[in-house]
Amino acid sequence: MAIMGDTVNGASPSTAQTVTVASPRGRARRAIFVTLGCGFVVLAALGVFLPILPTTPFLLVASACFLRSSPRLNAWLLRSRLFGPFLRDWQRHHGVRLHVKLTAVVVLTAMVAASLYFGELAWPLQVMLVLLALVGVVVVLRLRTIRPEEEPERIEKTPL
Repeated sequence: MAIMGDTVNGASPSTAQTVTVASPRGRARRAIFVTLGCGFVVLAALGVFLPILPTTPFLLVASACFLRSSPRLNAWLLRSRLFGPFLRDWQRHHGVRLHVKLTAVVVLTAMVAASLYFGELAWPLQVMLVLLALVGVVVVLRLRTIRPEEEPERIEKTPL
């Protein structure tokens, strides 16, 4: 809520600046979005190691939550060495790089194969695992692939 014309720190109404004061409802909404964003970052981090959890969708949702609550946290996410490249690619090109797709499919396949071989799962769970893995592979392969010609040219710095 903006307060206009009221005195701020004893200043007269003519010299007072506009002050933005967050309402309790606005603070609660911001806290909810920050909490959700942090939760989705944790899920994305788990998705790096667990092939069943998709990393990119969780990052996109986390970024959307941070955009609505904390531009500083969104900037941190974009600067992250682990997650920043995925988000920047998605924002610029609405796609992922070929090596990301290949890595996702190879890791998913390896983890599912290891689970089937070492897991001693009942056959219904094995079928469910394979079906979920197939869905994951289809989703990854359907993502738009960023072609090298779409990448911005890198300007190499020459020593002075």
